[in-house]
Amino acid sequence: MKSILHALAEPNRLRIVELLRSGPLTVGEIAERLSFNQPQTSKHLKVLSEAGVLLVEASANRRIYRLSSKPFQELEAWASSFRRDWEERMDRLDGYLQRLQQDGTER
Repeated sequence: MKSILHALAEPNRLRIVELLRSGPLTVGEIAERLSFNQPQTSKHLKVLSEAGVLLVEASANRRIYRLSSKPFQELEAWASSFRRDWEERMDRLDGYLQRLQQDGTER
């Protein structure tokens, strides 16, 4: 999880991930669409691949990059645990406010 968050924290890598949401691309296509140079793009792709965010497919002399669903499922599960905690807290707050309102109308 930590390596996924670290990889996505860098703005240019996040831009690459956003771009790949529409489908697989080669290094050259990614570099061209984001106006990056190819060595810079390759370095970012290496970090994202090592974090498990991307899958790489070799096709002749080209490498095609696409998103891997597993790390995003892990992020969703992690974020959902926070959502459940906050929903429970909001439910308790709602109950408390309702009790206060009832106490105020009973007087």
